[in-house]
Amino acid sequence: MALFIEDGAPVIVQGMTGHQGMTHTARMLRAGTNIVGGTNPRKAGTSVAFPGANPDGSDASVPVFATCAEAREATGAQASVVFVPPRFARDAVVEAVEAGIGLIVVITEGIPVADSAYFVELALRKGVRIVGPNCPGLMTLPSTPDAHGVNLGIIPDGIVGRGPLGLVSKSGTLTYQLMGELSDIGFTACLGAGGDPIVGTTLLEALQAFEADEATRAVVMIGEIGGSAEEDAARWAAEHMTKPVVAYIAGFTAPEGKQMGHAGAIVSGGKGTAQDKKDTLESVGIRVGRTPGQTADIMREVLAERGIR
Repeated sequence: MALFIEDGAPVIVQGMTGHQGMTHTARMLRAGTNIVGGTNPRKAGTSVAFPGANPDGSDASVPVFATCAEAREATGAQASVVFVPPRFARDAVVEAVEAGIGLIVVITEGIPVADSAYFVELALRKGVRIVGPNCPGLMTLPSTPDAHGVNLGIIPDGIVGRGPLGLVSKSGTLTYQLMGELSDIGFTACLGAGGDPIVGTTLLEALQAFEADEATRAVVMIGEIGGSAEEDAARWAAEHMTKPVVAYIAGFTAPEGKQMGHAGAIVSGGKGTAQDKKDTLESVGIRVGRTPGQTADIMREVLAERGIR
């Protein structure tokens, strides 16, 4: 299994019939993701046409189901991508969890923290993996020439090909930038963990997954100010990871008390600064770049030192 999902796994999209859902479902289909259904109780029993959205350029048609349970029973869906507005997101995620869908990627931004806390705790008790919320999603790169990999969310296609690197990030746009900076090397998988105070998959858990993945030989970790997720991941990596980790921390110039972009990106009480995180990571042997370009250069140096190609 690639990172949390197999190539070709059947996927549904909650909120597929909305503008964002339609746009990104078409893009995920073009990337080769096996989208087998969407959910909308008001449009159940219909199908949505996506002209030219299949990888070979042919038209795609995706059925709409009333509920996740109905969609899973009909299609065997193993994953769901959530494009539901914030006020409905808690119910949507709970529905997917209760339906027994094993991986739920929550793209929605602006979900109340109490709602996220509720469905993340529920998912933990049910053994369901959540990625996000407020994240760009998860993309795995094809391991064989005849495979397509899986693209769940809004990560752009065509930036990178298959290679030895894993990437986990709190940021969306910085995910894409580091992918571009290291496109000549390539990735096994790129995971957007999300920048909210509560997320389903932490940086530490992503490092654990990459450590367990035989194809991944080095990891890029993108963090930002606020919280302690980077420090927690670094302490675990120092004791358990056999693969090199290179990091970038966004927010070196951020003023204390001012939220920067993500809900969790705020320095308070003098803690959670980019410099604090950099110092902690470097104290356990994780090299940290001050810019995305410098981070990419450091990764190239590390790969050369380890003889990784």
